[in-house]
Amino acid sequence: MPAITVDDVLVLPRLPKLDAATTEYRAVRRLITAPSGFEGEGFPVRRAFAGVPLTELDPFIHLDQMGEVDYAPGEPKGTPWHPHRGFETVTYIIDGIFDHQDSNGGGGTITNGDTQWMTAGSGILHIEAPPEHLVVSGGLFHGLQLWVNLPRAKKMSPPRYQDIRGREASLLTTPDGGALIRVIAGEVDGHQGPGTTHTPITIAHVTLQPGAALDLPWRSDYNALVYVLGGRGKVGTEGRPVHTGQLAVHGPGEALRVTADERQDAHTPALDLYIMGGEPIREPVAHYGPFVMNTREELVRAFEDYQAGRLGVIPAKRVPHSGGEEPPVS
Repeated sequence: MPAITVDDVLVLPRLPKLDAATTEYRAVRRLITAPSGFEGEGFPVRRAFAGVPLTELDPFIHLDQMGEVDYAPGEPKGTPWHPHRGFETVTYIIDGIFDHQDSNGGGGTITNGDTQWMTAGSGILHIEAPPEHLVVSGGLFHGLQLWVNLPRAKKMSPPRYQDIRGREASLLTTPDGGALIRVIAGEVDGHQGPGTTHTPITIAHVTLQPGAALDLPWRSDYNALVYVLGGRGKVGTEGRPVHTGQLAVHGPGEALRVTADERQDAHTPALDLYIMGGEPIREPVAHYGPFVMNTREELVRAFEDYQAGRLGVIPAKRVPHSGGEEPPVS
């Protein structure tokens, strides 16, 4: 998992050493294994939030781990043009390349460690697809897409697009240098990530070396979700075993504790984690397909607006793809 790495983590800023006697570490409330499925034109995903109540995810809605898959020539796939309204999508690429284009003029190419942050707000159309040269050659692809809810007062905000290069992430390590922490959004111990958020959240990609431990300060007013991208370890005060494709939902507290197993699989030599948390919005959620609103009536209006062309127009110059243009509804 390349993402962003450094030659020597010991040159990075270090987290403080927490006092176990006075720090309230979070216990694991729920541990789930993500089921596998397919998205868009048929690329494999793990549905990381499946089975978790929205009240425990709030302010998040949905998380797909895309891949990890090594495509043969001609196999790479993306999504067709489709609409969104009422939330933000955060697409983080660990391995491979993805092109994005939207009806608001946003777009670009992201690769190892880059993030595309699209605020759908009042409505937008977009497409995500591998570039043509990757379709021809095949290759490794691995990434994540996280859906972040917007509060009622901001659901109809103007669409916005952020292109965040991996090198912009804040990098830090643990007191013993056993972890690489990449802060993508929000802040960790005063180290700010580059992502600008409507909803107060923190997102970090953490790599723990075999046998290493992480005591991560975490805002007590945020929820805390730890998803295992690869590897094996233990989470929470009780040391619950976790492995690739599992999500640990934590209870209240002011710090997270994770340790990596001494022995890892040959394919995943370290424990890789995607850690998320945010301030709960605590509003009703009406979610169907590509729309996340507060009421059923608002969902109906979103579909009517899409069908009437009020969510945007597909640009004449498009990213090539192999699918149709109808939106997914699940």
